[in-house]
Amino acid sequence: MFNTKNLAIYRIYKIVWMSTKFFIQIYWFQKRYKGSWNSNVEEKWSRLTGRQAREYKKLALKLEGLMIKLGQFLSTRADIMPKSFINELDGLTDRVPPVPWEKAKSVMESEWNTDTSSIVQSISDVPVASASIGDVYKATLHNGDTVAVKIQRPGIETIIRTDFKAVKIVSWLAQKFTSFGKQIDLKALYREMTTVIGEELNFRQELQNGETFRERFNHQPGISIPFYYTDFTTRRVLVMEWIEGAKINDQNFLQEAQIDRSDLADRLLQLFIEQLLNEGLFHADPHSGNILIKKDGTIVLIDFGMVGMIRNKDAQAVQLAVEGIIFERYEDVIQALESLRFLLPHADKEVLTEVIERVVRLYKSNEWQDGDSFLMDRLLEDIQEIVRSQPIQLPSEFAFFGRAISTFTGVIYSIYPDADFIEMARPTVLGWVTGRNEEKNSSKELLKTAQRYFQPLLSTPYKLQEALEEPKRYRRMVQKKHKQEQLLNNWITQRKEIAFITAIPFAGLHGAVWFSEWIIASGTGVLVLAGSWRYIVLSRKIKKELDEEKRS
Repeated sequence: MFNTKNLAIYRIYKIVWMSTKFFIQIYWFQKRYKGSWNSNVEEKWSRLTGRQAREYKKLALKLEGLMIKLGQFLSTRADIMPKSFINELDGLTDRVPPVPWEKAKSVMESEWNTDTSSIVQSISDVPVASASIGDVYKATLHNGDTVAVKIQRPGIETIIRTDFKAVKIVSWLAQKFTSFGKQIDLKALYREMTTVIGEELNFRQELQNGETFRERFNHQPGISIPFYYTDFTTRRVLVMEWIEGAKINDQNFLQEAQIDRSDLADRLLQLFIEQLLNEGLFHADPHSGNILIKKDGTIVLIDFGMVGMIRNKDAQAVQLAVEGIIFERYEDVIQALESLRFLLPHADKEVLTEVIERVVRLYKSNEWQDGDSFLMDRLLEDIQEIVRSQPIQLPSEFAFFGRAISTFTGVIYSIYPDADFIEMARPTVLGWVTGRNEEKNSSKELLKTAQRYFQPLLSTPYKLQEALEEPKRYRRMVQKKHKQEQLLNNWITQRKEIAFITAIPFAGLHGAVWFSEWIIASGTGVLVLAGSWRYIVLSRKIKKELDEEKRS
């Protein structure tokens, strides 16, 4: 029986129309409450974005495919997505409807080119886990080994290719009509998504990734990577060692096994520091379902379909940024961000240095734990406004890097809420510094190391001076922020007015196509094109004036 949701035009229509509706709702909300943001408006904003997330989640579970993967991605992006939206999308990680057993069995027999009984002695007809790409079944091989068999969902490749077409359209709309579309290179992010998720559809690639991680980490005490069965793995079926364990954040299991949560959080952090801050592959989807814990405390990583790559040059820059934060050398952090291509040419490094310093001070202070602190709220508001006004971008190759960081930090906090990442990472960072100094064995590097070791003591007079300078620096920062805000507001207001005028005939075009009124569709289509052309011309003109003002 044919399923409408698998029809390409239907999927594209549903995804693009939902996104367009969201953009219009957000535009009207921001226009209505511009300049009058308070706790009451904040509550209304949370309700709106929560309602949008529920609608997205409902459509994602109906369409499946890329919508679920994208929802999982958005649920980890606290930098661009509202908290209420993220909370509503949380369930997309695990609760995905399984494929009927007969369809899954058909995929296995097609890939193995034989009956399932020729490969496995027994296999469950109900999956132990269901994901957007495939379902996992528990089986026993003829040699007695207990294995996990991951079976790709039938037709998922075609569905995801269709969804990518829809996402490309939505990316264009976001880039033109939303604020975060100006801060993120959406075209590059789209290319990165097609590459990473495309590789996730090839289970042979996942097997290779898993073997790479096994070779890299299996010698480390307390860390385990499953064994993969190469002879039985194909593009759409993967067979690997069965692991007896629980999710890493299963509180009851941790209590019953008497596992020290502080020690577990520290070991987990070191595991991901090794991945994220050194050259090589990193696990790009480290949610709690992909990290297991055994009764003896062994950490097990599984599911290597989505991985990223850290180049040596970028690894060095990331290490420099971490060292800068821990040793309070904020100019090193700016240098690292510039090396990592996060800063565009016109970024005000002095302002950004102050922002980073204020964030770290806030994290270290008692104000951080006081959620009702007026000072904390004001600082965070100032920091957010300054960051929004600066030419900062998220390089596409770091999109999944950021996703991995936000995901695994969330996992650590769920295990050990009192985790202090700066203090937990300090011994590892000191090891980097010491190791480099031993290799270079130069007096200059030893002096630099000593300076960093004793930075907390040496920086006391400097901090006193900084405290005295704070009012003047803050006034200068606020003045600069206000000037940039005025320019940006003028620019955004004019662009949004034309965008809205264009959106009206676009909605008419949508209705005309839906009711097959082709004469009306032709007329509104012309208006959409005319409005879009006017929008592009005016945007370029205003942007040119804004750039000239920034350079002056």
